[in-house]
Amino acid sequence: MIEVRNLSKSFNGRPILKNVSGVFEKGKPNLIIGASGTGKSVLLKCIVGLVKPDEGSVLYDNRDFFEGDRDTKIAIRREIGMLFQGGALFDSKTVEENVRFPLDTLTKMQREEKQERVNFCLKRVGLENANKKMPSELSGGMKKRVGIARAIVNNPNYLFCDEPNSGLDPQTSILIDELIQDISEDFNMTTIVVTHDMNSVMGIGEKILFIYKGQKLWEGTKNEITHSNVQEMDDFIFANKVMSSLREKQ
Repeated sequence: MIEVRNLSKSFNGRPILKNVSGVFEKGKPNLIIGASGTGKSVLLKCIVGLVKPDEGSVLYDNRDFFEGDRDTKIAIRREIGMLFQGGALFDSKTVEENVRFPLDTLTKMQREEKQERVNFCLKRVGLENANKKMPSELSGGMKKRVGIARAIVNNPNYLFCDEPNSGLDPQTSILIDELIQDISEDFNMTTIVVTHDMNSVMGIGEKILFIYKGQKLWEGTKNEITHSNVQEMDDFIFANKVMSSLREKQ
């Protein structure tokens, strides 16, 4: 479980996050949603420790990241897996080398043990025959699956996904969503997904935080979202439906 308490952050005197609190639960995808520029990415960066909030705290299973000592911070960072928006694969490395990279840099595992773990993770994302392929040979969806394999190769307790469906067609997006959900459940990970895709929200949104202009305006599940009575979220949902309709017509 990850808990954020009263997070606030400003840049150059401009408030980006305003007293945001929330709990992200184990074994399910926890979604942070909202329009572009609302503070979702800054909130994620605060949670993973890339940005220090001006006020508030981030607790990983009751361990305070920003108030903890150096050893606590290192221990938490070793328990984190990250799926970046663009995949962020190394173009000069094979699929296998990309997935193995966290093991090479963060562990002292023997090569055979690393290979077993890499093969297991690639099989888990449906890419068991892609070890020697280069990123240039992969589709967008395959790159995202390699990114997921790399994110889980170190057996993390916490998984962060930044716009995992960006640039993907609707069918592939559903496959990625289902994969993230299955992995969260299978490995009992605390997973946080930043997205503005309503298809993802309605597909895997078991726990949702809606951020608007740096504030948390609503918290609930996909079954409750259409009855929120929050006008800003109704506008967000409507805008997403319009954009989805336009994309389908193209």
